[in-house]
Amino acid sequence: MYEQVSHSLLNAILDDLKPEIRRQDLRHFYTRLGANFYAIYSLFFRLYGHRPDFKRQMLGLVETMAEGYINRSPELEALDIAREKDHNWFLSQQWVGMALYTNGFARNLRDLADKTEYFQELGVNMIHVMPILKCPIGKSDGGYAVSDFRQIDDRVGDLADLQYLASELRQRQILLVLDIVMNHTSDEHSWAQKAIAGDPVYQDYYYMYESRDIPDLFERSMPEVFPESSPGNFTWNEQTQRWVMTVFHDYQWDLNYSNPEVFIEMLGVVLFWANNGVDIMRLDAVAFLWKEIGTDCQNERNAHLLLQLMKDCCQATAPGVLFIAEAIVAPVEVIKYFGEDAISAKECEIAYNATFMALLWDAVATQNARLLTRGLRSLPNKLDRATWLNYLRCHDDIGFGFDDQDVLAVGYQPRSHRRFLTDFFCGEFEGSPSRGLPFMRNEVTGDARICGSLASLAGLEKAMQEENPVAINIAISRILMLHSLIFSFGGIPLLYNGDALGLLNDYSYQQDPAKVSDNRWVHRPSIDWQHAERRHQSGTVENRLFTALRRMIAIRKSLDAFADFNNRELLDTGNEHLLCFLRSYQQRPSEQVLVVANFHSTPQALPVDVLRRRGLDFTAPLIDVFTGRRPHQIEENILLQSYQFYWLKQV
Repeated sequence: MYEQVSHSLLNAILDDLKPEIRRQDLRHFYTRLGANFYAIYSLFFRLYGHRPDFKRQMLGLVETMAEGYINRSPELEALDIAREKDHNWFLSQQWVGMALYTNGFARNLRDLADKTEYFQELGVNMIHVMPILKCPIGKSDGGYAVSDFRQIDDRVGDLADLQYLASELRQRQILLVLDIVMNHTSDEHSWAQKAIAGDPVYQDYYYMYESRDIPDLFERSMPEVFPESSPGNFTWNEQTQRWVMTVFHDYQWDLNYSNPEVFIEMLGVVLFWANNGVDIMRLDAVAFLWKEIGTDCQNERNAHLLLQLMKDCCQATAPGVLFIAEAIVAPVEVIKYFGEDAISAKECEIAYNATFMALLWDAVATQNARLLTRGLRSLPNKLDRATWLNYLRCHDDIGFGFDDQDVLAVGYQPRSHRRFLTDFFCGEFEGSPSRGLPFMRNEVTGDARICGSLASLAGLEKAMQEENPVAINIAISRILMLHSLIFSFGGIPLLYNGDALGLLNDYSYQQDPAKVSDNRWVHRPSIDWQHAERRHQSGTVENRLFTALRRMIAIRKSLDAFADFNNRELLDTGNEHLLCFLRSYQQRPSEQVLVVANFHSTPQALPVDVLRRRGLDFTAPLIDVFTGRRPHQIEENILLQSYQFYWLKQV
């Protein structure tokens, strides 16, 4: 859009650019900047237009973008152009992700690069390397307390190693995902150290106050993230004699995005990693970016404006790069992190579907899909040019943050139901096969989050300890059924390190003084690669899981109906133990896949009449594309064994 004020300012900015920038060939950059500048200017003005240094800050913003473009390699620029031409490329069913810690999957980044054949063997082509930026020993929060945004933690390698990994992955057409911690820095970051030394410029990078007056105003409405281990949202810093905002831990200082220099610095960080070969940025803790007295300081309108501005700036410099919103919030809030619309208010192309994950575990515990189906019906529609990241486990705990109205609607009492889920997954409920651990338990309400590996939560650990082959088979069926749903739901499925091998809880963290107080390390295992060779030995648990998941991934990639274009319809089967939905290919609507999964430990029937009433013509024979066999039918019912799933197509 042409707008006189903003474009007059742009002309003045281009005249004032540093000489070393003006001399460069910036043809593609200028084209993109011109197309995005009205939005960039409008957002920057809305956030910072009240400041007397607005024009100077605007110049700094454009220079940061231009320098990012100049430093972009011809190879990455060509990738940008290709992705611009195929702008829906990430909605394809071809993408399958895996999240891992470098030193859990390999020894270091170089060793990780040498293990890329494992990803190709399984069919994974998007790798989320968990935090690897420089952080303090002992006060790292698992890598999310960053002390230098442009250096790799020397415990896993250096920048050259990351560049080597990115190149190896790119040659194999595997996407690289990296965490950018947006909300805070370590108190050992150079900005924090300069603030401690008394530099007022860097003290303004954070929320720092000499008295409790303003902190107390914030505290009236701000919840505590970790009330047991890190109560309150401010920490007294003895060296500066100031209170510092520390929402997560006392060593993580919240960045002050009301200061435009902070935004420009962080844009420079994003572009730096884009130019080092990162395809997708996982933007951490985005719900907390903007702080406002009198609010809970989460999901604020200006946090969304910051993300829109970050996206528009990145579009001008590195348009092939995508953003993941790490916002584990209610569905009505998380949907906003995609943006208001796909053109004028873009934010993040990808968001974690934490609701789907928690609902799946609820269905495992209850052996019914009542809350799962209800919760999915309540999930708002996403934008067309956006997609979910669907997962069963990640590095973090599982929280049961369902909408209480949904819980009540299916006949449960919210507090007692969450207590049941906690007891079930901690193995404290009679008959539970799970071996999880409670995290941040509230002794008053009994509420807690859950830690544990996928295999241990699904019953494999208990079954193997008891050497019970029947229970082992049930656990494997449960694991595969759950994966069949994240692979077929619509979005990018994300496996977690070790899930394809059935890795169990790792209790060795209890002997590590740096980890013993955080039982999330129980599900952050290291792969024993000699043991992993069992995936090639027929009949082993590792072989059964790995082979089945490899086949599932390959079939997913062959089904156009599994691409993510809002082409999913939930079906009511009349059987509360079944989840059933229809996927169709928008260019050929007749190409449909019926997905049905049984969450119960006994066989269940799907009445064919239900499908006919929906108008589906299943007069032609059906085939389960996963097994290649016809489904088991008894008269007018399709029969599913315990924890069985079908991907059904007409022959």
